[in-house]
Amino acid sequence: MRQDVLTGEWISIAAARQKRAFLPPAELDPLAPQSATNPSEVPSRYDVAVFENKSPSFGPEIGDEATAPQDALASLARIQWGRRRPSIGRCEVVCFSPDTTGSFASQSLTRARTIIEAWADRVTALSALPGVQQVVPFENRGEAIGVTLHHPHGQIYSYPYVTPKTSALLRSIDNYDGDLFADILAREQSGDRVLLRGEHFTAFVPFAARWPIEIHMLPHRHVPDIAGLTADERDELAVLYRRLLRAVDALYDTPTPYISAWHQAPVHTHRDSVRLMLQITSIRRGADRLKYLAGSESAMGAFIGDIPPETQAENLRRALTEVTD
Repeated sequence: MRQDVLTGEWISIAAARQKRAFLPPAELDPLAPQSATNPSEVPSRYDVAVFENKSPSFGPEIGDEATAPQDALASLARIQWGRRRPSIGRCEVVCFSPDTTGSFASQSLTRARTIIEAWADRVTALSALPGVQQVVPFENRGEAIGVTLHHPHGQIYSYPYVTPKTSALLRSIDNYDGDLFADILAREQSGDRVLLRGEHFTAFVPFAARWPIEIHMLPHRHVPDIAGLTADERDELAVLYRRLLRAVDALYDTPTPYISAWHQAPVHTHRDSVRLMLQITSIRRGADRLKYLAGSESAMGAFIGDIPPETQAENLRRALTEVTD
């Protein structure tokens, strides 16, 4: 990986990913169980399967155990021309089902609960690897998002640095007088953009949504990552998360492309102030329209919203009434 001296961000170069599988026919699904005609990566039928990505963005090399985590973070932050580092870490694939089509939303409730258990297990294991600074489970859904395999699956990235979006969050936390996530939750719960509210979680459209469809969900207590959730919290999460994704699909007559990512605290810093947060985002701004990141967004990182968050919250609440469990 190489450092961009204009921003201080680290960019990983993973040229081998150019050769990864790209939209193979259903009968040659590398994530489905092996058969006489399908030489896949998974040897037999399974409930939920997790394994290392054959075309990783990071690793599989890991860091130096002798380097203290805080020293490593300080070193990564220094700006210097021509800096290169090994892109250590892990990239894992989480197969939600042996079926060749679908998404998290199409899984049964019991399988959804198993997936959450798998995430928690892998977050614990990956966070313990030397050199890993942040662990992020996510699901990409839809060719418009860049999906290259239709098989229902997600991924877990274990980054060798704190990601740019989380770094921006850390600056906000450091400059905020109070508990940022507790205050966000209290304000959103008292507002008109709440979508679902359970015993342990609340889902809402955020006040300053960037994307045409954007949903955040927060636990009601502070917990830094999925691994810290209790059994009761995981049970409720399986129900609410599946409902949210099904509501996103109920907005239009065809499935909606989305990115669903679990924003977690960095492994070695701000564990007491960064709360686990689900963020679901989609570029779909209409039945037949997508939001392209053109000049303002791509060149300057300055987003212009297409749909008022309150309007989209109402649309999603209507969609939720059509969702069946």
